[in-house]
Amino acid sequence: MVEYFKELHPVIQAFLATCFTWGVTALGAALVFLAKNVSRKIMDASLGFAAGVMIAASFWSLLAPAIEMSQAHAIGSWFPPAAGFVLGGVFLRICDRLIPHLHRFKPRDSAEGIATHWKKTILLVLAITLHNIPEGLAVGVAFGAVAADLPSATLAGAVALALGIGLQNFPEGMAVSLPLRREGVTRLKSFWYGQLSGVVEPLAGVFGAAAVIIAQPILPYALAFAAGAMIFVVVEQAIPESQQGQNTDLATLGAMAGFTVMMILDVALG
Repeated sequence: MVEYFKELHPVIQAFLATCFTWGVTALGAALVFLAKNVSRKIMDASLGFAAGVMIAASFWSLLAPAIEMSQAHAIGSWFPPAAGFVLGGVFLRICDRLIPHLHRFKPRDSAEGIATHWKKTILLVLAITLHNIPEGLAVGVAFGAVAADLPSATLAGAVALALGIGLQNFPEGMAVSLPLRREGVTRLKSFWYGQLSGVVEPLAGVFGAAAVIIAQPILPYALAFAAGAMIFVVVEQAIPESQQGQNTDLATLGAMAGFTVMMILDVALG
């Protein structure tokens, strides 16, 4: 099975890997069939864990390879990763301003983006969908980078990134479906919306892989772009949400645990 996966085209690898991360999101959302609620402590620790995974992945899986690939750049090895990182953050900021969405634990009247009369359910799903765009893009770019045959971009490293993103997607699916269930949405609809937030990952993954294969010179920029987008999500959404309750220390420990797990995965496998 492993050998068969290695023989696949990088775009297909990226598609399968992001289908895995989407599947883990659906698995987390499926908890709604077993429970209507989960303690806020678990939610905050899970959000912290997700933040830690994304921070570690941003450096070890994305920025570090981008820096290594940029050693011969005319301006300096710092330029592609710095430019890509900033552009990734700017892109997410624009999306954040334009796309209507609502962060978890917030009332309907605090929705962000363009004003709309959409239901709270849709706005919650869109918030997580925004979160998942850079994750899918990161996995796709990582697999696309393998096609460049560079020492800093390995299949094992791309797989490690997909595993890490998948791990932190489980609580994300749960964090969508369970709050919707508490709002009175049926279990089936809560699950549907929870898994739906992860659909964007295969789309972003295929786009990222194809883009860097077609235009390899943009590879270090693309890696750093995905990192900047993920860090924006972490600082703007994941960490603040995990710290809103009375479990700040638990959420912080969750972030450290997520960072450690992703670091181990990347160093051990990459």
